Amino acid sequence: MTNAFDTLQAGQKIDGIPFSPTRESIRQFCEASLDFNPLHLDDQYMKGSFGRTSFGGIIMHGMNNFGVITKMLTDWLYPIGGVQRRLETRWKAPVKPGDTITPTATITGMQATKTGHWATLDVQVVNQRGETIAVGEAMVEFPAAL
Repeated sequence: MTNAFDTLQAGQKIDGIPFSPTRESIRQFCEASLDFNPLHLDDQYMKGSFGRTSFGGIIMHGMNNFGVITKMLTDWLYPIGGVQRRLETRWKAPVKPGDTITPTATITGMQATKTGHWATLDVQVVNQRGETIAVGEAMVEFPAAL
């Protein structure tokens, strides 16, 4: 039987499911995370500027974006016996209600060790306009059979 790790190739792309946040989903994330920052809830507050930045309305939590990436990875990994071990991201632009964001990942490296098989991936999230919202790197493992 072929191990799923053996079928991976550098350059292979993983596609995630698009996500379209709404005002309601942003509010629900506030409640679930107990993060009630006015950036995510208060239109009046968001009419102001923050130094050189003006968002022009409420924005989605960065950690909600992190969850969209994690869902893509686990949807791909779990059915083939892999697990997510690390994810680092940088937010490049805000996500607003009405946007649609889509995560992708590309395998950049693979390594076999005595205890498992590892792959690194570059991750990216883009919005409906093709703008990069987040970038980062993930590490996943396909544990060796005992």
